[in-house]
Amino acid sequence: MVKLHFRREGEGEPLVILHGLYGSSDNWLGVSRKLSSKYTVWAVDLRNHGRSPNHPEHTYKAMRDDLAAFFETHRLEPAVLLGHSMGGKVAMYFAADYPQMVKKLIVADIAPRDYLELEEESQYFLHRNILLALQEIDLSQYTERARVEERLAEKIGDPRIIGFLMKNTARDLHTHRLKWRLNAPALYDHLEEIVAGVNPRWLDDRIPITSYPVVFIRGLNSPYITDHDIPVIRTIYPEARIVDIPDAGHWLHAEQPELFLQAVAECC
Repeated sequence: MVKLHFRREGEGEPLVILHGLYGSSDNWLGVSRKLSSKYTVWAVDLRNHGRSPNHPEHTYKAMRDDLAAFFETHRLEPAVLLGHSMGGKVAMYFAADYPQMVKKLIVADIAPRDYLELEEESQYFLHRNILLALQEIDLSQYTERARVEERLAEKIGDPRIIGFLMKNTARDLHTHRLKWRLNAPALYDHLEEIVAGVNPRWLDDRIPITSYPVVFIRGLNSPYITDHDIPVIRTIYPEARIVDIPDAGHWLHAEQPELFLQAVAECC
């Protein structure tokens, strides 16, 4: 179990935000600031991300347990729980095991499914290549971010992904050289579970889940929640609402922040 770093802002009932793979609480500053007019927002860095400690284990069980300890330490129950992508899977798993701690569950652009079943379209190989690239680039050898971006560009073609990954760099105060703020080896070792985990087989002994309101927010340009996934969602969460964000992909909170905030406000 690790002690999670967090950002706290605002006053009101607690709302906990869990970022996705390669993300951190930094990615949610704008959303947190807007939500803080109504909530006390706790934006968390999950293990092996951001400013939270690194650990060789990166399973959903471990992340669930970290979150349970976080809730207990800060006496957050019950809280509104908002998770994006991998953080959405952590949120679903945590809420299923600790329903008394969850007032509402908001899942942003991820479904309770085994994405490895999509094979070539699963994003598994994309993430595998990203994590291999991160491990091959020794940031301690660099002082300039531009050189790191050039190295990433040699291995990863998408400039948006490169820009997102560069947010995980920080400067060592003593050596002034760069370092990664995510634990790529641990993420690589557990990539299959990250992609496949928290699916109906994981939740089957709890189905149907009706003890707290559930909302799924999906970007209509994203492949992560398709119309094919909705019957599966409704099997697990019969009363779940599905909210669509037009002209938004997987990073819907960054691409359409006002529509995303409106969706959160309407469900809460």
